Amino acid sequence: MRGEGMQSDKIKKYTAKEFLESSDESKEHSELWYGEIIDFAAPNEVHQTIVLGVASELRSFIKAKGGSCKPFAAPFDVVLGDDTVVQPDVMVICDPDKLDGKRCNGAPDLTVEVVSGDRKADFSVKLEMYKNSGVREYWIIDPESEKVLIYTFDDKKVKGLEFYSFDTPIPVGIFDGALKLVINEII
Repeated sequence: MRGEGMQSDKIKKYTAKEFLESSDESKEHSELWYGEIIDFAAPNEVHQTIVLGVASELRSFIKAKGGSCKPFAAPFDVVLGDDTVVQPDVMVICDPDKLDGKRCNGAPDLTVEVVSGDRKADFSVKLEMYKNSGVREYWIIDPESEKVLIYTFDDKKVKGLEFYSFDTPIPVGIFDGALKLVINEII
């Protein structure tokens, strides 16, 4: 990670605009967390299988229902603030005004992160980012424990927290539970 490996006492802070301008030229997977550039290693096979499965199920459901929401999978930039740009593993965006052809400007309705590598990132840092930015629903899929944590937010507060196993039908809250995913059936 660029920000963590520096020896300087003062880490350069970037704005979202500066980061996006420099990341257009970069081939690395990186995000901007509160002004600090964070680099990520390529995800593993299990991670990618889950991401593809979840994104495919969301896309199929939205398409079958004629919905206007759009699902995306990383890499796709989401600008959450002046100093924060993330690439959720999977996201659903229901407000077309947030999309500018290159990225999402504002919080997606649903974000999904599949845990790999730094567990603190998904369970702590990203949880706070998503909660404070206006995301309505945040899934943390943990292949190690075969559990899914689902947070729902309202007005920057945790409204609900549910735990599911990979064998349990999981209702997608932004669709009022009309879509249920069983992780073990999509991987």
